[in-house]
Amino acid sequence: MKVSVFGLGYVGCVSAACLAGMGHRVVGVDINPVKVELIRNGMPPVVEERIGELTRQVVLDGLLEATDDVASAVDSTDVSLVCVGTPSASNGSLSTTHLERVAEQIGAQIGRVARRHTVVFRSTMLPGTCEDLLIPILERASGRRAGTDFGVAVNPEYLREGTSVSDFHHPPKTVIGQLDRASGDAVASLYEDLPGEVFRVEVRVAEMTKYVDNAFHALKIGFANEIGAICQAYGLDSHRVMDVFLADRKLNISPAYLRPGFAFGGSCLPKDVRGLVHAARRADVDAPILSHVLPSNQAHLRRAFDAVVASGRRKIGLFGLSFKPGTDDLRESPLVELAELLVGKGYDLRIYDANVSISRLMGANREYMEQRLPHLGDLLADSAEAVLRHAEICIVGCKDEAVLALLDDPGDRVVVDLVRLPDAERRRLHEGYVGLGW
Repeated sequence: MKVSVFGLGYVGCVSAACLAGMGHRVVGVDINPVKVELIRNGMPPVVEERIGELTRQVVLDGLLEATDDVASAVDSTDVSLVCVGTPSASNGSLSTTHLERVAEQIGAQIGRVARRHTVVFRSTMLPGTCEDLLIPILERASGRRAGTDFGVAVNPEYLREGTSVSDFHHPPKTVIGQLDRASGDAVASLYEDLPGEVFRVEVRVAEMTKYVDNAFHALKIGFANEIGAICQAYGLDSHRVMDVFLADRKLNISPAYLRPGFAFGGSCLPKDVRGLVHAARRADVDAPILSHVLPSNQAHLRRAFDAVVASGRRKIGLFGLSFKPGTDDLRESPLVELAELLVGKGYDLRIYDANVSISRLMGANREYMEQRLPHLGDLLADSAEAVLRHAEICIVGCKDEAVLALLDDPGDRVVVDLVRLPDAERRRLHEGYVGLGW
């Protein structure tokens, strides 16, 4: 393919050289004449492993050239890859100045090109930046319509400085946020020989994925460092502790617990997080990430309550009460906390959980229930149907088959979904459905 790459910093320079190395004909574009001249002489403007020899070779082969002429770059290529910087201010706000300028320049030239051109934004930007800001600029500057007369896509990069050439050729995934299928096809063609799963998604989803990745990377580093500080305070080798942690590929280093849903609860997680935070305080170790895990959990529970309040309805049906499916354990169940909050605020509540029966509760489980919801017997119903008949708003906290079947057609009731029902995508299109985090 014929590709122009706008911005010859780390991402742009590496992307341009690697694409050229795959056989594409690439034109690098930058306003900095020094960078342009370096590329023309076969030298990269950045220091990066393997980038020097790769740049030299693709320039010698005639597959990579550089210019500061936007018009000629767009005229001679089918795809423009935008890799300009999006620096943030001290308050975290994103600067889109460079993106806006390049979008206007490319758009002006698209208006003069007869064939379809695809603009691909590789820069890191917040969800909505492309559709709400950049596409209108492209359309205004070109006098043409995105998705019809020219293509637009978002293609976030996952390159680490120091290993970016290797990361380009061995990506963990390829994400293509496509405005239309033809735009996605153009991007997919650039990377068709690379390994890894390809995700063709909505533009805003693609924009968000880079932030999710980097936030999680930062969270992992912060978590490991806090654990290290606590271990050191207690005379432990944190690396030996983490060797054991990392060996668990079923729950720890895995997809487990990484699907948005309702708050966590049960007899282990809240207790042990509290215990670890307490141990850190005793050892005078500041652990802000761990200290905010339980407040974060409470904030998520409150979101569910706020969704009920926003409905303006008073008769509530709660489906599910135990802290997880397949058990009657109510200890520190977030659904019990939600029920307690609703009763305390005067809502008319009925509850159904196939696994919970007053007569079968015993021991610590029964004691916990008597403390938190002493009138549970008055709230529990014998059937899901009875709860549905009572409810103006249904809170779904379980995936019991009987409940799912019953809620297939909830009528004019509001449904607050805490578990992501199997048909959540369809339900999201209808008024009265509220998904907690989706």
